[in-house]
Amino acid sequence: MTIRVLIADDQAMVREAFAVLLDAQPDIEVVGEAVDGHDAVAKVAELRPDVVLMDVRMPGLDGLEAARRVIGRTKVLMLTMFDLDEYVYEALRSGASGFLLKQATARELSEAVRVVAGGDALLAPSVTRRLIGAFVRLPPPRPFTGQAYGTLTRRETEILVLIARGLSNTEIAARLVIAEQTVKSHVSSVLAKLGLRDRTQAAVHAYESGLVTPYLRARSDDPSPAS
Repeated sequence: MTIRVLIADDQAMVREAFAVLLDAQPDIEVVGEAVDGHDAVAKVAELRPDVVLMDVRMPGLDGLEAARRVIGRTKVLMLTMFDLDEYVYEALRSGASGFLLKQATARELSEAVRVVAGGDALLAPSVTRRLIGAFVRLPPPRPFTGQAYGTLTRRETEILVLIARGLSNTEIAARLVIAEQTVKSHVSSVLAKLGLRDRTQAAVHAYESGLVTPYLRARSDDPSPAS
């Protein structure tokens, strides 16, 4: 199956560079480019891409508003120059599947497209945790004590906390010493019970509800938990 990608960025050099990198992948095809948010919305309707690489800051209609208008018809992967960008956080709240720094390598770019196209969320622990922690407005924190959260079981609550910390299913399985398929089942149950679309919304929900408390560190590559 070929993943159809639309690249939306007001800088021609960025669009062309990403197009070259992605078209070199056997399972990815760049079907179009958009120069701003209005163009992106129109191109989504016309080309029906599987994934849109959407620049956050564009003239006219910015990437955030454009993302809001197309989410539900395609998956959106936000692009940004900065690892702490309030606009990206708002995009995650709106339903974008994740975000990627423009400095990403060719491998990181193609893998991000595959992850998002597969219906998962791109939650890079080194960046997403800092972004959410910096911009979410939290109620008084309620540290995780091992008790069940709302309608979730204790195990589901534990997995929700680990999702918010940026762990993948494989990493969660290793941490909890359970099968990866069991983790997937728990994740599906968490999303269904809380009425959430994907892991990104689950992470945002965990922070906004106070289940997980952000803990920002000076180094963006620090892999330690965010609670």
